[in-house]
Amino acid sequence: MVAGELTRPEHGSEEHAGSEVADLPAGSVVTGSGRVSAAADVGAEPEPSGPFSPVQLARLDEALTLVSRHTRLRFSVFLGELDGPARPAAERLHDEMGTDGADAVLIAIDPTRRELSIVTGPEAKVRLPDRACHLAVMSMTASFSEGDLVGGLLSGLRMLSDQAGAHA
Repeated sequence: MVAGELTRPEHGSEEHAGSEVADLPAGSVVTGSGRVSAAADVGAEPEPSGPFSPVQLARLDEALTLVSRHTRLRFSVFLGELDGPARPAAERLHDEMGTDGADAVLIAIDPTRRELSIVTGPEAKVRLPDRACHLAVMSMTASFSEGDLVGGLLSGLRMLSDQAGAHA
């Protein structure tokens, strides 16, 4: 966005016009017509303060979209403090989905307690048995222990998608 105001130096006072230019903030200029044109950063969004960079968030979003399309299951990730023991807390989060939870898969991670749980709805469980979820958990925790949170999530999502297969 550009804002400006009209300035009129006193006639015959080159010195006065020069002092006005020196007093302008960075990103401002006096145009030939005497108008001050200034660039302003309007509505700049702050950088995310979470554990992921914008690029990593984009990769996760794309992966969640692709595995959900491929399998026709609703994949979601919760990353944060779980209230109480991990498994019951993750099940409560999954239950909040209501009827949409039948074909949903929730990956819940509490990084401070280093706990991970995968909860599947009844329709998703048919295609993702406990053994498949356990293998995905092992893969994710191996990456997490190396400090690769995004890589672990992407690997786990890929494994779960492969196991569930394409929706017929």
